[in-house]
Amino acid sequence: MTVAFRVVTDLAVPPERAFALSLDIGAHERSMAASDERAVAGTTTGTIGLGESVTWRARHFGITWRMTSRITALEAPHRFVDEQVRGPFARFRHEHRFEPSAGGTRMVDEIEFRAPLGVLGVVAERAALARYLPRLIHERNASLAAELADGTGHGAASSPSAS
Repeated sequence: MTVAFRVVTDLAVPPERAFALSLDIGAHERSMAASDERAVAGTTTGTIGLGESVTWRARHFGITWRMTSRITALEAPHRFVDEQVRGPFARFRHEHRFEPSAGGTRMVDEIEFRAPLGVLGVVAERAALARYLPRLIHERNASLAAELADGTGHGAASSPSAS
């Protein structure tokens, strides 16, 4: 069974800034510090681009996981899509959209995923993943919003000091 959910986050910055920070590997690592998520292969620093991939190592549910995702669509500064090409999910697709709004940007995350292992995967989706993953995206977005609000979040493309 495929699970889909949507997270909407309003940001008081222009779409270009939110878009750039969302593609920044260092910003992603900072936003996922609680799970010690690190880029370990592929594009591991700076801004990831169309067709590029990154392999993440992170700890979730007490287990260390590796997941490789590739940017499969990129329309700056409005939208990009990352999809798992190797990792723990049978399918994982994350579309990021950045829409101008009266206050700056409405960032919309649309995620679709399917756990592996057939019936056992469906149980995992219902028991844990369908609640855990939206919370993880909310936490990531709160971190990005904080960086943008305090002026540190510019994205690697516009900030030479970004990691």
